[in-house]
Amino acid sequence: MVNSSHEAMHRIFQEYPGLFTGVSKVLGLPLIQPASVTVLPTDVTETQPIERRVDTLLRFDGDTPLLLAVEAQRAKDPNKPASWAYYLSYLHTKYKTPPLLLVVCQDRATAEWAAQPVPIGPEWWAALTLRPLVAGPHNMPLITDPDEARADLALAALSAITHARDPEVSGILKALSTALREVPEAVADPIVELTTRGLDSVRRAAEFWRNLVAVDLSFYKSSISEEIRDEGRAQGRAEDILLVLAARDIDVPKEIRERITGCDDPDLLRRWLTRAVTAPSAEDIFAAPDAKT
Repeated sequence: MVNSSHEAMHRIFQEYPGLFTGVSKVLGLPLIQPASVTVLPTDVTETQPIERRVDTLLRFDGDTPLLLAVEAQRAKDPNKPASWAYYLSYLHTKYKTPPLLLVVCQDRATAEWAAQPVPIGPEWWAALTLRPLVAGPHNMPLITDPDEARADLALAALSAITHARDPEVSGILKALSTALREVPEAVADPIVELTTRGLDSVRRAAEFWRNLVAVDLSFYKSSISEEIRDEGRAQGRAEDILLVLAARDIDVPKEIRERITGCDDPDLLRRWLTRAVTAPSAEDIFAAPDAKT
C-alpha cells in the first residue's frame, strides 16, 4: 500500500520501470531500452551507525547498463546534495555500474533548486559535480488527451502527481480517469492508488481525483476505489445532516459542524441524519441513548 505522495513519486518507478523510457524522452536523454530491469535493495548503509537509504533503486541491464536512483523531494533541503553525491559514489563503488539520480518534485521552486549542478571540491577544481535529472512541473508534460494518457498510463499518472498544484491538473486527471475506463481492473488499480497517494498533500487535486474515481470508475472493486467511494458517501451524508438542520433554522456551532463533517462512520452518520429531522437542537443529534462517539 502506498501511503503518501513522497512514496508515490518514487514507487511508480518500481511498479513501472519502463516509465523511465518515457521520462528520458521528455528530458531529452538518449533513448534507453533495457533488456531487463531489476528492483534492487534501497539500503546504502555503510558499516557505521548512520543509515542511508535511497527512495527507489533500479538496475537497467542491456546494451547500456545503468543504475537509477529515484528520490522524491518535497522541499528544498541544503543537506540533500551531499547525501545524493554519497548515494551515487556508493552505488558506483558497490555495483560497478554507472549510476544516475532522478529527483521527482511537485513544485517548480524545488525542482529548479534540485536541478542545479553542485560542484564538490575547492572553487578552482571540482573533483566531483552532482548533476541530478529532475522531473517536475517545470518539464513534465500536461497530458490532457485521453488517448495520450492511454498510451502511457504511468507517465500520465506521474504527470498528474508532478502537476498536483497546477490549476490545469484537473484536465490531466480527467484524461487519466477516461483512459482507465477501458483497461482491466488489475491494470487500473495500481495507477489509481499511486495517483491517489501522490495527490494526498494537495487537497483540491486530491478531492477532484477522488470524485472522478467514485463516479467514472465506480465499477472497480479494488480496496482503494472502495475506500474513495466510502469517503464520498460519508461526506454526502454529513452534508445532508447540515442541510436538514439548516432547513429547520437550527444553529450549528462550529465544533458540532466539525464533528459531523469529520465523521467517517456511515452507520453513525445515518443515525445522526435520522435524529436531525426531529432534534430540538444540533447538540441533540448526539444525545440519544444509542449514540456512539
